[in-house]
Amino acid sequence: MYEHSPRRRQLLGGAMALPLVGMGAGASAAVADRPLRVGGLPVTCNLTLPIACKARAAADGKPEASFTAFEYNKFSGWPEIKESLMTGRIQAAYMLAPLVMDLTDWRIPLKIVSLGHRSGAVIMVRTDSPFRKFADLRGKSIAIPSRFAVDYLFLRKMLAREGMTAKDIEIIEMAPPDMPAALYARAVDAYCTGEPFGAAAQRAGYARPLSMTRDHWRNYICCVLTARQELIDTNRPLVQDLVNYVQAAGNWLDASPANRDKAAVIAAKRQFFNQDPNIIRFVMNNPADRVTYGDLRMLRAEFDEMMQLSVQAGTLKRPVRYEQYVDESFVKNIRPVKVSL
Repeated sequence: MYEHSPRRRQLLGGAMALPLVGMGAGASAAVADRPLRVGGLPVTCNLTLPIACKARAAADGKPEASFTAFEYNKFSGWPEIKESLMTGRIQAAYMLAPLVMDLTDWRIPLKIVSLGHRSGAVIMVRTDSPFRKFADLRGKSIAIPSRFAVDYLFLRKMLAREGMTAKDIEIIEMAPPDMPAALYARAVDAYCTGEPFGAAAQRAGYARPLSMTRDHWRNYICCVLTARQELIDTNRPLVQDLVNYVQAAGNWLDASPANRDKAAVIAAKRQFFNQDPNIIRFVMNNPADRVTYGDLRMLRAEFDEMMQLSVQAGTLKRPVRYEQYVDESFVKNIRPVKVSL
């Protein structure tokens, strides 16, 4: 899904090394004239983004739709976000961490500037299936979003735990929104993905979680806030403001169940996820740590582990230096901001 030829990567890498039209000395003024568009998917691993946008708008006295600093832009899949970020149509987005590593290895000028969540991936099976433990999936078909997805690394960790390899199962790449229906139709035996696509099937009554990252990979991270280097170089205050609000949104989400209920209503709106708020609320409460947001520290050891797992999985061709794809300076210089929603 995400593969492209080395030649195409080289061409894109060279193009991305050039400054964008209009991204010069007047960049700050240009951003001030219109919101910074920040790409994201309608998934709960991205929930801190709509909350950050809503909180920033409320701080400007414009709580409904007129965002003066940055706004959420919904995309349908990672390939679309990747292409938009690579070509400069958007300057920042939530991205899959291994995908950022791969793109920077091909000299696409991007940096991870903040985490977006913790945990949030599940392996789902039919309620009436005989599978009671992960090892029961030997020889069965399992859908994953992409081999660049951290969900795939989670699946591989579960395989290794049982002394199995990817050869012991059939792996099918599939868009997460299609997974619940595929499981219902018995087109696959299980699927591994982020929420709310596990919760949607569970709440409907025909699926149950077999494994959750909350139980098997507590420091799991997947979606990370990523910015183009041009934006960092020309408007550090705007990137810092975005990181401040994303981190504050994470703390706010984990501060109380009431905040999580508010978040479900906010994220469900058409301008954000455009989903049933009850499904988002189900993710937030079943159990309460199914996805967490309060600990958004950038820890090198965790990224190194993910990078090594990606190399072992073959999604990265070689190790990538931490400094090449991470800019810790914004997290280190966080200024607390208030989330009033």
